[in-house]
Amino acid sequence: MTIVLNIAKQFSRSPAGRYLTDGPYSGQAFRENLLLPALRQSELVEVQLDGALGFGSSFLEEAFGGLVREAGLSAEILHEKIRISTKLKTYEQRIWSYVDQAKSKG
Repeated sequence: MTIVLNIAKQFSRSPAGRYLTDGPYSGQAFRENLLLPALRQSELVEVQLDGALGFGSSFLEEAFGGLVREAGLSAEILHEKIRISTKLKTYEQRIWSYVDQAKSKG
């Protein structure tokens, strides 16, 4: 089973910020409320970026790099379980660089 997360439709058309303290549509909020639960439920999660007004590096790093740093998931597992869907391939490249550079707190 694949879970599809469309950020613009299911989260916000204008996601911004890193932490919950930065606002309700931060990278941490997306990771904790949508992305991590989807990863725990499904073998594959498709994250659709198109439709949102844009993504700052703090949002993307916290949402995706935070899966390694905060949730303790390995980059290898994330490469297997996540598919990024976007017309702007630079976002996809940035997401994978954040995942690959993140180090677990463990």
